[in-house]
Amino acid sequence: MKKLCSSLIMAALVIAVLAVSAEAQDKPRLGVLRFTNQTSAGWWSAAVGSELSDMLAAELVSTGSFSVLERKEIEAVLGEQDLGATGRIDQDTRARMGKIKGAEFLVAGTVSSYEERIGGGGGGVAYRGVRLGGKKDRVYIAVDLKVIDTETGEIVDARTIEAEASAAGLDAGVNYKGFSVRGGGYEKTPAGQAIRACIIYLTEYLECSLLYGPDSRCMKKWDQMEQKRRDRTKGAIKIK
Repeated sequence: MKKLCSSLIMAALVIAVLAVSAEAQDKPRLGVLRFTNQTSAGWWSAAVGSELSDMLAAELVSTGSFSVLERKEIEAVLGEQDLGATGRIDQDTRARMGKIKGAEFLVAGTVSSYEERIGGGGGGVAYRGVRLGGKKDRVYIAVDLKVIDTETGEIVDARTIEAEASAAGLDAGVNYKGFSVRGGGYEKTPAGQAIRACIIYLTEYLECSLLYGPDSRCMKKWDQMEQKRRDRTKGAIKIK
């Protein structure tokens, strides 16, 4: 009886390990490219593209649904492998060559629209990057997302994701220019909140698109949002 119980326990453990292994192998392998910018947003700099890429990669990893591959630091990984190949590293602990995983898809994001509005009247004073006054801040951001098949180079999915944030009664704020999107204070501003929200929306969309497909229930929700976005954009102009 004991042997039978032990055998059953071992069988269950093997099945569990195989299930976890299969799940890990089935996860879509993603590489996140540096974001680009097509707007005149004052906070944008060369470093921001990498920071947004890092933010999206971190959000994707946190879902547990994807295998996110590091590409920015690939030279450091290759250097570690090359060092191990010299024989100077303990053979039991060295990084082995030929084990770097390839991405199935590359994710590219472009900030295609950015608007900020300060209202409320009463004027306002800006001195050395600090703004005082203004009763409401409103920030809108749109990111064009592309998913690229690394085997064919084909764009297999594309979507525009929007986010908006506002802060009523904002008495003081810091000029957006020159500030990193990772700055603790910056993330509390409407601009920082809108950026973070957009990154989260991008993550949720990729989960729906890559895991469940175009006919899923969650995609119907995104399709409805997309139709509303298109109608809203078309409503901004009148064609005679």
